[in-house]
Amino acid sequence: MRTILLLFASNVFMTFAWYGSLKYPNLATWKAVLISWCIAFFEYSLMIPANRGGYLSGMFTASQLKITQEAITLTVFVLFSIFYLKEEIRWNYIVSFGLVLLAVFFAFKKFE
Repeated sequence: MRTILLLFASNVFMTFAWYGSLKYPNLATWKAVLISWCIAFFEYSLMIPANRGGYLSGMFTASQLKITQEAITLTVFVLFSIFYLKEEIRWNYIVSFGLVLLAVFFAFKKFE
């Protein structure tokens, strides 16, 4: 559970680092890059322990971590785009997200 919580927290920082500047079109690109780097430091400070803890404990394989992280990234991004960027969610985004969740299911399903 700790790994998942760290992944969620790191993805919040990552989303703001990558996409937060979109809300400020007049911000100079070099400033957006510097601000993003500062925010990304916190993302890495959470992501690395999440991945190391999940993998080194034997709880997750590297592939499971990556697929889980992608699903978390999309979850965080959908909320970010709706509430921060004020974008509309479309049906095809929901279908796409559902397909990623299927990827998570298949990554963790044990087929004998």
